[in-house]
Amino acid sequence: MTVTWLFLVVIVAMAVTGFAKRFDLQVPLVLVAIGGAASFIPGLPRLELSPELMLGVVLPPLLYSAALDFSFSTFRRNLAPILRLGIGMVVVTTFAVGWFANWLVPELTLGAALVLGAVVAPPDAVAAVAVGRKLGLPRRMMAILKGESLVNDAAALTLFALATAAVTGRKIAIGSPVLYFLYEVVGGVLVGLVLSFAVRFVRARIADPPMETVLGLLLPFAAYFAAEEIHASGVLAVVTAGFVLGRDVGDESVSTRLQESAVWPTIDLVMETFVFAYMGLQLRFVIEDVRDEGLPVHHIFAYGLAILALVILIRPVWIFATQARSEGWRQNLVISWAGMRGVVTLAAASGVPLTTLAGDPFPGRGVIVAVAFTVAVGTLLIQGLTLPLLIRQLDVADPDEDQRQGEQMMLARRISHDAAAQFLEEALRDPPAGMPTAELSALVQRVKRVSEARANVDRAEEVSDHEAKALRASAVFNRLRRGVLQDQRAALIAARNAGELDDEVLRYVLDGLDIEEVAAESRVRRSRW
Repeated sequence: MTVTWLFLVVIVAMAVTGFAKRFDLQVPLVLVAIGGAASFIPGLPRLELSPELMLGVVLPPLLYSAALDFSFSTFRRNLAPILRLGIGMVVVTTFAVGWFANWLVPELTLGAALVLGAVVAPPDAVAAVAVGRKLGLPRRMMAILKGESLVNDAAALTLFALATAAVTGRKIAIGSPVLYFLYEVVGGVLVGLVLSFAVRFVRARIADPPMETVLGLLLPFAAYFAAEEIHASGVLAVVTAGFVLGRDVGDESVSTRLQESAVWPTIDLVMETFVFAYMGLQLRFVIEDVRDEGLPVHHIFAYGLAILALVILIRPVWIFATQARSEGWRQNLVISWAGMRGVVTLAAASGVPLTTLAGDPFPGRGVIVAVAFTVAVGTLLIQGLTLPLLIRQLDVADPDEDQRQGEQMMLARRISHDAAAQFLEEALRDPPAGMPTAELSALVQRVKRVSEARANVDRAEEVSDHEAKALRASAVFNRLRRGVLQDQRAALIAARNAGELDDEVLRYVLDGLDIEEVAAESRVRRSRW
């Protein structure tokens, strides 16, 4: 029954996502709100997934996909602010919330309060990055947010493991917390490196795009569970594997790149919509759990609101206290407000043990789950609703970034032009056997004209007022071409349905049309920018 409801939730969440995007609404907020309301439907069963399933199935593909698209050089260039947020702020949040919760909540011992601190410490950048991309945040800010999300989960889960071990009496593999953390980091990175290099070795030799894509799909799960098996950081193993394979993108075949460019956004969409819907669906059952433990619901959620306020406050205090002089206050304010919690907070809260090794109930487990839910949903609603307005009100554009981007584009065009010229010169010096020189020269000139036309289109993307009309005409042309392709596809399918066209021929022709439509879509997107 759980599996049936699981797929039903995914289908409904995808439908809600489609309507939310259609009306330009924030998808995470809509999913949480509708999920919360749906949780009170009479007879709705509790959809409860184990923390192992949440962390081992949902988290790896999301982290891996983010690492694939994240340049390691960008990560290294912004390493200082990423580590300040991904590790420093997680540690500060854990201990600040732990101390405050121990003072505020009678049901929590100091150890249990530190467990709560580790649970609510790691922000989830999914919603913030989506908003930032839509509203045009500078790339450096986006890089810091994405880089933080790749690091903070490992730090928070390590602190969570240490705190739960202290409360339950379970011994960890390495007695020193510092050495344990270092072991998790080094072990996770090594596992990610070994598995990613193995996948690279195999993919470079099989020349089979479907198989290459399958290996890429299995890698994040294999890296995560292999690292967890040796008590290292599965999160860092996945991130490392994503960085390694992400740098390999130029060596893949066009077919593999086309497949993966469609696969990973689809997986991200399914996982993210499910997570936010799942968050909302827990509302009624969290309330019921608090009541079953004999705790006053209004007191517990009041505690949750107080800790929510502290969690929101800690981030800007830490960022402004540790900021570098080169970082503007506007950028820091936006990053300070992008602290929404998500899947790791929910999974860690549900993973709090029921009992200690002595058989006693885990102190304040119901409170931890309820407060974690309040913080996750509260940050999503409060910060998620106001972050777009904050970005619009603050001028966070980075002029140096635009200059760097222009320089990078010029460099890329020069490298591309030089490589094409060199190849064509070598082709003229060593013509294919039996081809007349004049015919080869004519073909070379045709290739040059195509390359120059492509370069001119790329240069036209640096929009000036004089070129705006030409770009608009290009956009219209691309939309017309896309419409022709769609009508051609519909006519071919209708002919197949009427028995006039064989399936094999249809598939062959549709493959060609699909490639053309991808190119047309790409031009339309560039014309919009």
